[in-house]
Amino acid sequence: MAKPRRRYNRSVSDHPAILVFDSGLGGLTVLREIVKARPDAACAYVADDAFFPYGHHTEDEIIGRVVPLIGELIAQHAPRLVVIACNTASTLVMTHLRASYTVSFVGTVPASKPAGASSKTKRVSVLGTKGTVKREYTQRLIADFGQGCDVSLVGAADLPSLAEAALRGEPVGDDAIAAEIAPCFHDGDMRTDTVVLACTHFPLLLDRLIALAPWPVNWIDPAPAIARRSAELLGPAASATAAPQPTFQFTSGRPALAHDILAPFFGMHVSA
Repeated sequence: MAKPRRRYNRSVSDHPAILVFDSGLGGLTVLREIVKARPDAACAYVADDAFFPYGHHTEDEIIGRVVPLIGELIAQHAPRLVVIACNTASTLVMTHLRASYTVSFVGTVPASKPAGASSKTKRVSVLGTKGTVKREYTQRLIADFGQGCDVSLVGAADLPSLAEAALRGEPVGDDAIAAEIAPCFHDGDMRTDTVVLACTHFPLLLDRLIALAPWPVNWIDPAPAIARRSAELLGPAASATAAPQPTFQFTSGRPALAHDILAPFFGMHVSA
């Protein structure tokens, strides 16, 4: 596949364009941190909700869909940086994307290194989708950067959908969430004290996760680190003025989320 050439809009050169991509709404947790870190950046958020959830598809299906789709979105949005705000996709497509396109990419991977470094009991759980936790990439990451911790991989099949439902204001029972996170908690001589949120959807439920945990743990959200890396790749801000508000696009063609859902989440006005 030919690599699309970078094509920057000179009229908005002071506001570098960032494309944030996820299978659904979980990447909003990443977008929120990017907007905080780089208010000068013009952000476009694309949710591949027509293929959601990615955990229900095979590896080949995800690669076959995401790689050409990102090419189409690069041509449409002309970003300087693309953030794949999805653990499941990142564990599969980053090598393919970097080989196919010249734009800079930032992926999302389980934060095993900071989790291992911060754990006092050396008992850590990685809470992700079933696809993410079974990937060889994830297991190798933990082996390389787990800091000698006893790490449990927990695949929560339904938690991404529960997070999206909660964000849309639909009722989500405590029992459903508690059942998804229960395997993360191991008692005994080494009680779990750290849980890595290895799906960007999960921080949408963070208040509920904290309340439903059988004991307090350190929840590791990768979004701030992704935002810092994105800011580093963009370099110094070219303008002190704020960029236009983020825009939102859904591959299903549905309208953007209602303003009363997005505005409280970002604490600002947002554009469809």
